[in-house]
Amino acid sequence: MSRRQGLVATMVAMPPRERAVDRGTRIASHDLVTTGVEIRTARVAAGLSLRDVGRACGMSYSQAGRIERAVLRSVTAIQLARVGAVVGLDVRIRAYPGPAPIRDAAQVALMSRLRLHLHSSLSLRLEVPIPLAGDQRAWDGVVTGLVDGPHPAIPIECETRLYDLQAQLRRVQLKSRDADMTDLLLVVSGTRTNQRVVRDAWPLLRDLFPITGRRALAALRVGRHPGGSALIFV
Repeated sequence: MSRRQGLVATMVAMPPRERAVDRGTRIASHDLVTTGVEIRTARVAAGLSLRDVGRACGMSYSQAGRIERAVLRSVTAIQLARVGAVVGLDVRIRAYPGPAPIRDAAQVALMSRLRLHLHSSLSLRLEVPIPLAGDQRAWDGVVTGLVDGPHPAIPIECETRLYDLQAQLRRVQLKSRDADMTDLLLVVSGTRTNQRVVRDAWPLLRDLFPITGRRALAALRVGRHPGGSALIFV
């Protein structure tokens, strides 16, 4: 089995990715444990007791201990920073790029319109993670069950508004490259503005999406693989 075939098989079988709120809870719990261990290590190295830390921070020694053990779920960023400062640490909070945000109503509606063009034998799964370890990106959707094509599945990226076409295309191309997928469907909301953007940029898009949207939709309606990448208005 080739690497690409293995990725496709994994993509088809992989369950939906972790919910955003569950991911946030998991990350926060991990960070509290890590910070608590670092605070305790610094406190012991400084020769301070929990009573010393609690007295300096205006809290009980038991509360300081619960912060170290990451069992004080109501701990605030200010409390962490104060305890850290007492033991010689700067506890900072930073934000990092994460997975794509929750899809808005317009994007959900776009995928729902695409479903209307799919043969009953096909399945459309939403928010499917790219099957690469540590990669937080996901396809907006994956159509599975296709016949007469190089693969039984094809990934989907959807755009409700084409506002920076070059940047949007670059993101899609990087995702395809990293997932080792040569074919994909770019599903775009069929507004007049989007149609004008695509018409004006067609010389750039022609080679990227050699299969016409009409031909791709016709194939999907009978359960067939489109035969290549396509840009589809729905």
